[in-house]
Amino acid sequence: VPMGVLSCLKHLMFLFNVLVFAGGTCLVAVGVWVAVDPAGFQDIVAARAVLSVAACLLLAVGIALSLLGFLGCCGALRRSRPLLLL
Repeated sequence: VPMGVLSCLKHLMFLFNVLVFAGGTCLVAVGVWVAVDPAGFQDIVAARAVLSVAACLLLAVGIALSLLGFLGCCGALRRSRPLLLL
């Protein structure tokens, strides 16, 4: 495999993992916003219990995606197969 192809794949994997990290960070931000100020979402969802569950779910998924994206970025930069497989 030519070296240019491997370099391109490395950069594409890094870019994809940055996007996953950014998406996870956005989910965490929305989860914190819903948990702290649920009044803005009362019009959309009638039950307050649903909002607290949704906030916890957004936080959990966002943290998992952020961690996955961060580890993927580290794995792409270092060309570490275990980090990329994780």
